[in-house]
Amino acid sequence: MQPRRLDQIFSRYGYGSRSEAKHWARAGRITVKGEVVKDTAEKADPFDVLIDGKPIEAPDGLLVLFHKPAGYVCSHDTREGANIYDLLPKQWLQRNPPVTSIGRLDKDTTGVLLLTDLGELVQRWTSPKHKVSKVYDVTVDGTLKPELVDLFAAGTLQLEDEDKPCLPAKLEILSPNTARLELIEGKYHQVKRMFGSQGCPVTKLHRSRFGDYTVDDLAIGQWRMVATPAI
Repeated sequence: MQPRRLDQIFSRYGYGSRSEAKHWARAGRITVKGEVVKDTAEKADPFDVLIDGKPIEAPDGLLVLFHKPAGYVCSHDTREGANIYDLLPKQWLQRNPPVTSIGRLDKDTTGVLLLTDLGELVQRWTSPKHKVSKVYDVTVDGTLKPELVDLFAAGTLQLEDEDKPCLPAKLEILSPNTARLELIEGKYHQVKRMFGSQGCPVTKLHRSRFGDYTVDDLAIGQWRMVATPAI
């Protein structure tokens, strides 16, 4: 990793402003390779920096696997009510750029959600051209007809107010009112709109997989750090 100014490191990883870094340095709270550094214009590799005796968290970027509970929105706008960031470390929001979700899940939707402060990952994993598979467990109010399997797979289903039809998706009907849907895109409320367009409004929605990630071993509302892939 390229060396950076200490005040830039301080700000980038959510400790405070660059001006605040000067106060911390003067107080001896910033060290590089074990040596106190009081000039924040000096450059260092973030992996060599300790702040208050602790290493920088995820200097090469955060990637977090989160089991989203129902009742929380994927938004930084507090006016929208309780949000997922209320359940995460506050310092992540002070990073520059701040941690954000890779795509969104509706307020009442549960399951796999990835969060990162790496814009490249957000772009890569939300673009349909990269074909990142997402799997949803769906419960509907109604009876799922067998012909929906071929309809969703055909790539001809066009939702209201959309210019293009949905890309082909794999539907597995598990019972008269439950199914598993695999797709590679993420239009606005897509899963709900796909089923709703066929007279089967969704009553429960859980994302069980995003790419290679699942939350089978994470309790609802819990998270863990995962390794960032090469970008």
